Amino acid sequence: MAYAIGVVLALAVALFAMQTGLDRDRAFYPTVMIVIASYYVLFAAMGGSGHVLLLESIVMAGFVTAAIVGFKKSEWVIVAALAGHGVFDAIRGNAIENPGVPVWWPAFCLAFDVIAAACLAWIIVRRGDISGPTPSE
Repeated sequence: MAYAIGVVLALAVALFAMQTGLDRDRAFYPTVMIVIASYYVLFAAMGGSGHVLLLESIVMAGFVTAAIVGFKKSEWVIVAALAGHGVFDAIRGNAIENPGVPVWWPAFCLAFDVIAAACLAWIIVRRGDISGPTPSE
């Protein structure tokens, strides 16, 4: 069920962004990436482990960096970061034991991230913007 909800919610967010024009702004999907990366830090804080909080903050910093690079250079970096975060969701429990993470969250987040990455890739291709413009253009 967590996978299905992740897929449906990612599609709903993408459709909402398309209908409102939010996805026309290059900052939309990088911001989504940053918010997605922040949840595990929140879960670490809820779990009460300073060590896990530090580890999750380091991981988040990597994804935030990817979001910034993607915003400035190419939206394809955001596609890769979203998909990569989804893959990391699948293996994170083996790397970081975060007691604050709900049992269903990794499956939900994996599905959401991968579908969000696919939606952004589709938007980029649909625009015919394979390399991606820079913000100064």
